[in-house]
Amino acid sequence: MKSAPPRERESKRPSATAVPMRGIPHHPKPISAATRLTAIFGDPVGHSLSPAMHNAAYAAMGIDRRYVAFHVRPPELLAALRAVPALGILGVNLTVPHKEAALRAVDKVSAEGRLLGAINCVVNRRGTLVGDNTDARGLERDLRAHRVQAAGDTVIVVGAGGAAAAAVLAMIRMKAARIIIVNRTRPRARALMERFSRVPSRRTRIEAADLAALANSTFLTDSACVINATSMGLTTRRFAPIDYGSTPQDCFFYDMLYSRTPTPFLAGAARSRRKCADGAGMLVEQGELAFKLFNGVPPPPGVMRKALDAALGR
Repeated sequence: MKSAPPRERESKRPSATAVPMRGIPHHPKPISAATRLTAIFGDPVGHSLSPAMHNAAYAAMGIDRRYVAFHVRPPELLAALRAVPALGILGVNLTVPHKEAALRAVDKVSAEGRLLGAINCVVNRRGTLVGDNTDARGLERDLRAHRVQAAGDTVIVVGAGGAAAAAVLAMIRMKAARIIIVNRTRPRARALMERFSRVPSRRTRIEAADLAALANSTFLTDSACVINATSMGLTTRRFAPIDYGSTPQDCFFYDMLYSRTPTPFLAGAARSRRKCADGAGMLVEQGELAFKLFNGVPPPPGVMRKALDAALGR
């Protein structure tokens, strides 16, 4: 999942900064030879808020563990993953641009990781690296928390990359009747559509359309949910034209990006008085799932969300 990086110079050194906040114990033990590590690999990675979330959970639980961010460039990914067992790292999260490349660098991959064609977690199982993907489950959990009802309805997914694949899988599990994948290049949308046509027990009809369809006044008239699974708005501060007003009044707009201020995609939805949310909740949900994979126990309820909200100034 991508986030809008703050305007600050990126550090190339690993960081393990937890964010102190009210109501959450923040008295981590001094780092020693006994401290176990979990981590995130990315390029860039200085903007990641995952360390704040995971370290807040470790502090709240009194566990002698730390979550650190490593700036790993694509040519260094294989070497970095091979170092995980040697260093005794319990597990790592993967962010851009490593999710697809790591799929070919681990020993085993979960069925979900294979279906999505990408992994965002690598778990060290006694020297065996197991890849998994918690994005679709995290998105589904957050949409349900927002009381989004997709069963029997039409859902629009904007994008055709790894984030879009997670969104499509989440919508299939939420029993959407119809998913329309909208992308700048229709062949990529069709390729994603065809990948999910082979999902067992799928009763969801999946279609592909051009990005320009979003501006068509008749295209969105029966949409229950519109999900942005692209990076549009991350740096350009603009989004493709959308006829927000043609959607049903209760249509829910969800941006898988998250930032300190509303994304352009969500700003348009808010102006049209449509319900909306960014991907901060998804980051928390997939982070809690990853925490349990790495540590064998779930984090304390609400701790990771409080840490993220504090980091985002919410």
